Amino acid sequence: MTIKLNDTALLRAGPYIDGQWRTSSAGTLAVRNPATSAIVTEIATADRAMTNEAILAAHRAMKDWQAVSAKARAQVLRRWFDLMMAHQDDLAVIMTTEQGKTLAESRGEVAYGAAFMEWFGEQAKRVDGDVIPAPSGDKRVICIKQPVGVVAAITPWNFPNAMIARKAAPALAAGCAIVIKPASETPLSALAMAELAERAGVPAGVLNVVVGSSSEIGPALTDSPLVRKLTFTGSTEVGIQLEQACAATLKRTSMELGGNAPFIVFEDADIEAAVQGALISKYRNSGQTCVCTNRILVQASIHDEFVERLVAETAALKMGNGLDEGVEQGPLVNVGAVEEVERLVRLSTEAGAKVELGGARSELGPCYFVPTVLTGVTPEMAVFRNEIFGPVAPVTAFADEADAIALANDTEFGLASYFYTRDIGRVWRVAEALDYGMVGINEGIISNEMAPFGGVKASGSGREGSKYGIDDYLEIKYILMGGLDR
Repeated sequence: MTIKLNDTALLRAGPYIDGQWRTSSAGTLAVRNPATSAIVTEIATADRAMTNEAILAAHRAMKDWQAVSAKARAQVLRRWFDLMMAHQDDLAVIMTTEQGKTLAESRGEVAYGAAFMEWFGEQAKRVDGDVIPAPSGDKRVICIKQPVGVVAAITPWNFPNAMIARKAAPALAAGCAIVIKPASETPLSALAMAELAERAGVPAGVLNVVVGSSSEIGPALTDSPLVRKLTFTGSTEVGIQLEQACAATLKRTSMELGGNAPFIVFEDADIEAAVQGALISKYRNSGQTCVCTNRILVQASIHDEFVERLVAETAALKMGNGLDEGVEQGPLVNVGAVEEVERLVRLSTEAGAKVELGGARSELGPCYFVPTVLTGVTPEMAVFRNEIFGPVAPVTAFADEADAIALANDTEFGLASYFYTRDIGRVWRVAEALDYGMVGINEGIISNEMAPFGGVKASGSGREGSKYGIDDYLEIKYILMGGLDR
């Protein structure tokens, strides 16, 4: 199929290594539009040898890049931000075509991703050190911060622009060079971002993109002693494997892994606001986000009223091709994703959950699943215990505050959580009791570039965004100066 772009040079079809767009004998990868199943284009893939070239290029380029002043690095990142915003519509069309989300969501993601370029460009100028009281008068103690080294980034398909931006922006701001391996389902967004990075003045070798098989590229990244940090967004299972692989070279890692977000509605909540918050938190990107509401916990006294409103609002969501005007729910990323959602719903209904709405595939195509509401969900059911990654809203009734907290924390995951209440005492009690890295109170969307994004427990380690986000790309060096009394 043809993608209609204002700037056709954004549509790249091969690895970007050391400032060069490469062809490859390693093979090709077909990129499909999940809305139509049509092949969009074929990408030349990188193998392990080509990935090692990218790592070596990053290692060489970083020596000069880290010597560039923080202000100059900030200016490059600002130009990248400006270019991403100037090409927002084209980047959105590329993303929707390869990933499936609606154009409105894609435009929003481009702006969200670009914001990290702007934010970390400013943070580059705020990498401060310390002067520490010395142990004696003839000595001085200082600490400086330096870039950690070459960074490897492995990013997912659900946010193919923003997840790269959240990693590349702080890496470049800190003075690191980076090798990016985007998801095979959505490489076009990554390659378009690399094209704009080059135009913004990112030097050759400082940013590299390799597309291809995880079994080829992954080991090259984890095994190389030149790669000093690996950052990953994806499933907990793959995150554990990457942590183990990185242990041999003692790499610094940051892991943004799976979630199982509770969305708690207390009886004193504004029910209409809670329903709207649940809709945007649950069905954004057709439920394919790590911070999506995964379990809706509603106090028993308002359960029926909440469910009635939720079902009515969910039924009104318009499904279709994300490129079409007015569509609010696009397809899932591939048939395998639909089959997994279908499996979780089947297991849960067999265990006693009731389908209030949906519960099956749509006739629109093989990658569509009807937005679904389940009630009677208990902690033993598959939709309660597993990250759904689809448009399924399981509702569980709870008795009181203690019950809600216990249900919410009954998971190995700890990424995002949400609750609605008007009781200020409850706000503090519940926020502090929830075992999650992020808590949204009376809000269904919590992510922004100024706030630290990350989880606890099986949801990973490290933080992205905020003033803390650059720390994962820096090392602290302690310097002792002695003999100052002579």
